Parts: sequence; structure tokens; C-alpha cells
Amino acid sequence: MVNNVTKKLILIAYIIIFLNASMIAQAAISDPNENQKNTEIQSQEQPLNTINSKTSEIVGKIGDYTIRKNQLEKRLISELYPDPYEPYNEDAVLPDANSVLMSMLEEKAMIMEARNLNYQEKENIKRLVDDTRNKRIINLLTENYLKQNADKLAVPESEIEQKIKADPNLSKEQVIEALKTQKARNLLNQYYKEIYKNLKVKKITENFPKAIKVHDRLLNHPIKKENIRFIRRYQIMDETTEDEKNIVLATFTGGKITLLDWFETLHGLSPPSRPKDLNTIKGFDKLLERALTIPLLVTEAKLQGLDKNPDMLKKIKDYEDSCLLNEFRNEKRKEVNEPTAEEVQDYYNNHKKIFNDKKLRIDQIWCSDLDTAKQAKAELDEGKDFEDVKQQYSLSKNSKPFDTYPHNQGLFWKDLWKGEPNEIIGPIKGFYNSSEIKWRVVKILEKEPGNILEYSTNLENAIKNLITTQKSDALLEKCGRELLKKYPHEIFPDRIKDINPLNIP
Repeated sequence: MVNNVTKKLILIAYIIIFLNASMIAQAAISDPNENQKNTEIQSQEQPLNTINSKTSEIVGKIGDYTIRKNQLEKRLISELYPDPYEPYNEDAVLPDANSVLMSMLEEKAMIMEARNLNYQEKENIKRLVDDTRNKRIINLLTENYLKQNADKLAVPESEIEQKIKADPNLSKEQVIEALKTQKARNLLNQYYKEIYKNLKVKKITENFPKAIKVHDRLLNHPIKKENIRFIRRYQIMDETTEDEKNIVLATFTGGKITLLDWFETLHGLSPPSRPKDLNTIKGFDKLLERALTIPLLVTEAKLQGLDKNPDMLKKIKDYEDSCLLNEFRNEKRKEVNEPTAEEVQDYYNNHKKIFNDKKLRIDQIWCSDLDTAKQAKAELDEGKDFEDVKQQYSLSKNSKPFDTYPHNQGLFWKDLWKGEPNEIIGPIKGFYNSSEIKWRVVKILEKEPGNILEYSTNLENAIKNLITTQKSDALLEKCGRELLKKYPHEIFPDRIKDINPLNIP
């Protein structure tokens, strides 16, 4: 195992050394928050041939995918969490283990359908997956090299003392980290130079002037005139010929860099940070060096067989699955029509009570278990100071009073709303951090019943989004159920009947 210091060094060194090249820009194929959520979902649910757990832990399977009990439990908790960007409906039906398991199986069916439709060959998905694969392969290369040369990262006491004398404000730990980072920087710089030399990089300089002219044309004479002057990706793809894209700028053992690669590197930079001297041989060549970095490192990693690393391959497969799921969902969502003004008004009229600005101001003591929460509440009932009890029992001793709303508390809002100002209630449950339900004791500081929000343009837009989301969810659920008829699956009811994340000790 790599210790935490080494892991940090790998990250810092990777940023300092290897990111003198830019990864290809990752074009968004879905809402970034949803993509992150789905990536997490995919990493939790593993294909059948990678599961080492007992068969009894498997609660559902479809194709080569299985879903285990602990994955279902974790997902169920996440489904219980309210959406902080939507009004919370206290009358909504809460998800249970069976409904969530069916949703997870439907997602797998959508991924399988997306593969059958060859979504994995779509240019945006291939680019995302290739970029992620390259990053992970380079991380493995960096990690292995630093582990093999760990002795060269050692920091003598004399160097530490010298550094502290030069800057007395630094702690010894800061000095050690700074010195190790510098050593890693130097070590990896030298390693990259060796890779560059061993792979016999050769620049095709006679092609530079022709490539510079293509860049100048896209920048200064775009087909579509726009106010902001920088090259967009659609120009790279649509306003250059195949011959231009394939202009070879450099070769190396096992590969080459074309003008398209050069442009992809340019596009990976934010427009304000793009070089201003790309119309010169020197500026063009400097960006070419940047474009060479990732391919050279990936080639070296492949020569070492790191692209066959099982854990890395598993993570890439998971990531590709998440991209396919998001792409499939986005395509289905295109079938949803925007709600009419009448639909929006009717929704408001029928759900007025959820558009309420009531709130509570609370302070709370998070406890490790029910017994601790009972003890904390008992001491508070005896008259002990709330802050003193918090410091003794709370899992979050630095927490401060805050305002909270129904959409923050979700299904636990009703318990809180029963309290009155200056009343201490509990033990009651609540959402702790982002993945747990724990016991807490809560002091109600203020209580504002609020009012029904008046119909307005802002509220109208929010309701439009809410209706669209609900329509999309209904359409996707219907699609998922249809796909489960197409792809054989199995669930194990006896293994999920006792799953209830609200039953906490």
C-alpha cells in the first residue's frame, strides 16, 4: 500500500510535472451533479465476474451485473435524502428496498441497451472514456515510479534544519512535505526526459507552417462570425478537412501527434489562458510539446503493461457505464415536452402547500448511537448547558446554529416541526453528512411558520423545471420497466425484506 504522504506526492507531482500538457476537454453529456452521482452508482454495483462476496449477499442480477445487499442499502439511503433544489412534499411516497432495487436493475438494463445501440462508439463518450483511461494509466505509472524510487525521496535531517533556518515560520511537517515535493518534481522531470528520449520523438517541422495557417484561418476567419475571438471545438471538427486534421506534427515509437491532437490540446485550455503566440514557430512548438506529454506517458505505461491492470480496467468499465447511462437518459428526455402555462398553473394550485417558506433555526448534537443520544438528552433535561453537552457527546463539536427548511430535512422535518422555540427535542433521527442516518438531540431556537409563496415568474420557472423532471422520471421508469422485459433479471425478495436504513441502533 502507498502511504498518505506518497499519495499526496503523486498528486502534487502529477499536477506540477505532467500537467504541462492539457487533457482533452471533457464535453458535458449530462448535468455534472447527476454524472457524479451515477459514476458513484456504477462504482458500487459490480459485474458478476468481479464479485468476491458470498452469494447470499447478492440481492439482484441482470446480465453480467449483480447488486449486493450493502450496495442496495447505501443507495436506499441516498434515495431517502431530499433534493435541496426542490420543494419537499411531505405526502410523497418514500422509496423502499424493493422499489430502489428495481430502479438499480432498470439502470443496468439501460446500460445494456445503450451498448446494443453502440452508444459507446459516440465521439463524446469515447473521448471522455479515453481521457479517463489515460489519466488512470498515468497515475499508475507515476505511482509505480515513485514507489520504486522511494529512497530518493528521503529527506536528510540536515536539509530539514537548513530549510527551517531559511524560513522559521514553517513547521517541520511542512518542511518535509515541501522537500519531498521538490524531490519528486525533480525525479519525475528526469523520468519524463528519459521517456522522451527512449521513445525517439521526431518533430516534422516542415509541416509547422501549414498547420499554423490552419490555426490562423480558424481563429481569424471563422465561417460563423462570433463576438468572442477564440477557436471552438465545432470549428476544429467542421471547418478543417480530413487531410488537415491528419497533418503529422511529430512521431515517436508507437505513435504520432497530428494537427487534430494539437487542436485538442489547445481546446483543453480555457480561452483566456491560451497562448497568444501560436502564429509563430516557437509558440506553435511549445504547445506541441504540451500535446506530446500525455501520449508519451501513456505509451510508456502501456509498454510496462499498466493498461492491463485489473482494478484500473474495472474502474474504466464503471465510468463508461455511467457515461452510457447518462447518454441514454438524455436521449429519452428529449421526448418530454415542455409543460404548458396551464399545466404550471394547475400544478401550483394543486400543490400550494409545498411552496412554503417556513423554516427553523436549530442547534444539534449528533450522537454515535441511541444510548449516547438518550444520555445527552437526560443531562440537558437536568439543566446542563447545551454547548457543554455538545462538546462532551457530539460527533460534530464545532457545529453552529443554522437555519433549516423542509427540503433540507426531508422525511425528518415533521419530527423537528413538532418542537417549539427553546425546546430541546430528541432523540430523533436525521441525515448525518452525506451517507448516514444517525441520532441527534435538537434545540429549537426559532420557528417561522412562513407563508405560501405567491405565484411569480421565478416560481413559474421553478415549477416548469419540477414538472419536466417528474415527466422525465416517469418516462424513464416506464422505459426501464419495458427494458426489464427484454433483459432477463432476477431478484431475491427474502434477502431484502428486512432492509430498512431507518432501523439504526
